[in-house]
Amino acid sequence: MAHRDPPGIIAPHIPADAYRRAEATGQPVVIVVHTADHDGHPLGHYLFPIVIAGAGVVGVFGLVAAFVALLDFAVHTAVAIGSVAGPVSVGGITLKLARPKD
Repeated sequence: MAHRDPPGIIAPHIPADAYRRAEATGQPVVIVVHTADHDGHPLGHYLFPIVIAGAGVVGVFGLVAAFVALLDFAVHTAVAIGSVAGPVSVGGITLKLARPKD
């Protein structure tokens, strides 16, 4: 009789002498496979929404930073124009944009 290895991926877990004895006598080989129950979800199930929310938060922070930078630029521009222009008159109402230096 030629030597054959046990079939399948479970083959290394069957003792060789038990397999050959079962093969020679025709007895069935009973294989018990222990599996662990997976009660929870895999990490990717929780990680994907957290990554999406984090990207959204970073995007909102970027938008707020850009808005604040735009406001800062607008205020500096208004101050520069106001200090150079002097009084501004609209419809008979005169506004002093900057105080004169004494």
